[in-house]
Amino acid sequence: MNAIDFSPLYRSTVGFDRFANLLDNALQQHNHSNGYPPYNIETVEDNEYAITLALAGFEESELDIQTERGVLTIRGKKADDDKDQRNFLYQGIATRAFERKFQLADHVEVVDAQLKNGMLTIKLVKEVPEAMKPKRISIGAGNSIDHQPNVQEVAA
Repeated sequence: MNAIDFSPLYRSTVGFDRFANLLDNALQQHNHSNGYPPYNIETVEDNEYAITLALAGFEESELDIQTERGVLTIRGKKADDDKDQRNFLYQGIATRAFERKFQLADHVEVVDAQLKNGMLTIKLVKEVPEAMKPKRISIGAGNSIDHQPNVQEVAA
């Protein structure tokens, strides 16, 4: 297992502990992951993303998608009734239970999920609040910041 020591980061920075925890969690998930189900993450537009998982054989009722505290969790569990009716000579299509987690960045929200032709596509949008967007500050002509109105100007 790859282990990274983040203690130098903690000694010389303030407020980056969440970032270090994200990296640590990502490494742990990667090392414990079995690669199932396979997935893609793509940028659709500037602030739009899509996660696509290959889920051959799964139906909507067998999937659970949740977000909590910035983590998107996708779970799948096949219904047991189908296994009793089939006698496979070879089974190459995996239909085992799974759980896949994705850490979402701040202000990223899930807006849609669709299952089509065995592919689950989850659409995400990053909506930055107006208060956090960059603002252009114009230099005022003749307006002084420290200008204190006198009593006559306030009454007018």
